[in-house]
Amino acid sequence: MDGVAEKPILEGEVWKFGREGGELEPGVLDGGSLGLEVQVQVRGEWRGIGLLEVQVRGEWRGMGKQAAVGRSWNPNPNPNWAQLQSKLRTCTSCTANDSVLGKRKRKRKDSCSDSDADLPSGLNPLSHDTSLTKVLAIDCEMVGVGFQATKSALARVTLVNSWGNVLYDQYVRPLEHISDYRTRISGIRPNHMIKAKDFWAVQQTVADLIKGHILVGHALHHDLKALLLSHPKSDTRDTSEYEPLRRGSKTRALKDLAAEILRVKIQQKEHCPVEDARAAMYIYNKHKKVWEKSLKDQVRRKNKLKDKKKKKKRLDADLKI
Repeated sequence: MDGVAEKPILEGEVWKFGREGGELEPGVLDGGSLGLEVQVQVRGEWRGIGLLEVQVRGEWRGMGKQAAVGRSWNPNPNPNWAQLQSKLRTCTSCTANDSVLGKRKRKRKDSCSDSDADLPSGLNPLSHDTSLTKVLAIDCEMVGVGFQATKSALARVTLVNSWGNVLYDQYVRPLEHISDYRTRISGIRPNHMIKAKDFWAVQQTVADLIKGHILVGHALHHDLKALLLSHPKSDTRDTSEYEPLRRGSKTRALKDLAAEILRVKIQQKEHCPVEDARAAMYIYNKHKKVWEKSLKDQVRRKNKLKDKKKKKKRLDADLKI
């Protein structure tokens, strides 16, 4: 291991630990002669190591001087191994979804031939502007309360501005005892309730923030019901109710709209209210011009009908006289 200081890992070098499937990232010297810092990924978890040693199943294994001086260490001397490994990686999703004896094949949409398979995941803010904009997007996560967790209660609420920056993100302590955290979907865990705020405090804060603002969301009636709040219909923009985003009489899931319109994947595992609120906001932004124009046209038509009714009432009153 004395070769570590003689030749440090250069930027861009990849260190293989093929036997356990891990991979060492480029290391850097922190100023000391033996201050080499490296990380290794074992079973999806990054672990810091020193002097190019790896801890696997509780046992420390040195990679040897050969690896320490900058040469890749590969326990598989077959020259075709790297080529074979790259081929195996090209269709991991198909391998996972292949049918086995006695099981029905998955639908075609789950295969990597689908266009959604190559979509990036996650959404980022569009700018650094964290101001309180005229349009806000909201998303809430619920937990199960009551007998057999049949009722839903607010456990987290998030508000983002037009640029996707978080204005408010708070865990909420429900009024009733939590029967089911629904972690698989909600992402809520018992430890989140330690610093959670009381429901009434969160409700008041959200009410103050959204007052006088246009509120965007997906299936907004669920979020408002969980908050025990109402919002003027003229100031709500629900991506599940907007006609061009529906499929006939049926509403569409937010993740499907995000994949089609924003070309990103969301809600892959646990739902993130920040990501969902951003998705709703960005979908609204894409349709904002046409959406707002259609709403103005609706208001004009209603006003015309009102005017006609008023004129008719006046004429009827004049005839009676």
